[in-house]
Amino acid sequence: MASKFLLWTIRVLTFCIALVSVLPEVPSGQWWIMLWEFPRLQLAWALLLPLVLLAVHSWWKRPRKEHAVWLGIILAAGIWQLSHILPFTPVWQTEVPDAETHPNNAGATFKVMTANVTYTNDHYSEVLELVRREDPDLVLMLEINSEWNEGLAPLNERYAHRIGEVRGEGLGMVLWSKFPLLEQEVKYLVSERRPSIFATLDIPGIGPVRYVGIHPVPPGLRDRIARNDQTSERRDSRVRDAELMLVAREVEKDADNRWIVTGDFNDVAWSDTTQLFSDLTDLKDPRRGRRLLSTYHAQRPLWRYPIDHLFVSDGFHLADFGRQRVFGSDHFAITATLSVANKDMAKPRASEEEEEKAKEMVEEGFEDAAEHEVSTSQPD
Repeated sequence: MASKFLLWTIRVLTFCIALVSVLPEVPSGQWWIMLWEFPRLQLAWALLLPLVLLAVHSWWKRPRKEHAVWLGIILAAGIWQLSHILPFTPVWQTEVPDAETHPNNAGATFKVMTANVTYTNDHYSEVLELVRREDPDLVLMLEINSEWNEGLAPLNERYAHRIGEVRGEGLGMVLWSKFPLLEQEVKYLVSERRPSIFATLDIPGIGPVRYVGIHPVPPGLRDRIARNDQTSERRDSRVRDAELMLVAREVEKDADNRWIVTGDFNDVAWSDTTQLFSDLTDLKDPRRGRRLLSTYHAQRPLWRYPIDHLFVSDGFHLADFGRQRVFGSDHFAITATLSVANKDMAKPRASEEEEEKAKEMVEEGFEDAAEHEVSTSQPD
């Protein structure tokens, strides 16, 4: 009886983990499907449990054909998860070169910080101390409401330039810059409630650099506004995906320039959407070949994912890359010190299939936003 229970435990655990491992491959934006894209590292560790139980059962009842089948499924699921994770470890080749390996670059460096402060947090002085200690040249703060705007007012004296919008419910964002802003605009790409920052920075020793700060809606987020006297629904990933594709479209239009795109993407580094964003724009992820640098959830070490991102165009090298604790926030901040290098002007073009997939994502995102009555306009 005990051996049967153990065998059924192995069967159920292995089947469930294998199922949710491949579930995100289903072409759907449903939040309960796409959320399984996030815990790939956790699922890889979870496979150790049925593996150990399988070893115990095979020792107890002697190895047989079914043991080999379940072992194969466990190994296949583990390899599948690791195929997503390993590119963000030192065993992989880096996308953004280390600055010290390129002694012939111009030597101009600057520091970027991105931090989701969590709008319900009230540790204003600690965040100000974090900015003072790190002393970044660019600071993007997410979820800036009126209280945070007042609490971070000293940054207006420290930084000569500022752009953004203060909004409640975790929707605000502000960029503080030591560099002049040649161009600046707050755009609403899909949702009329979620701003994005577009700016052109005039960086000494480097020249114009295009900058984008974003914070698209996370899948699984419950609508705060119920419609037609019904309970609020959870959002799927379509609006998020559409916003990322629209940013990709902006980068593609001006591919000859230098670009920095950063923010809380609410998407993991290895997802198909983030990878498509990288392929379309040819922007590089400093995580690749280095480490996961998971940023959320800051208070739950076993449930952390890399969802706060920094992407840079060819022509930047990385002098330093890390994360910093933001007191009271459920996110870590990410910081990067970048140096300038020669830009390769021969940008590879995205395939027609990738362009068509991005177009479909944009159309579906606007449809979803319209259903939730937050659409700004129809896509071009």
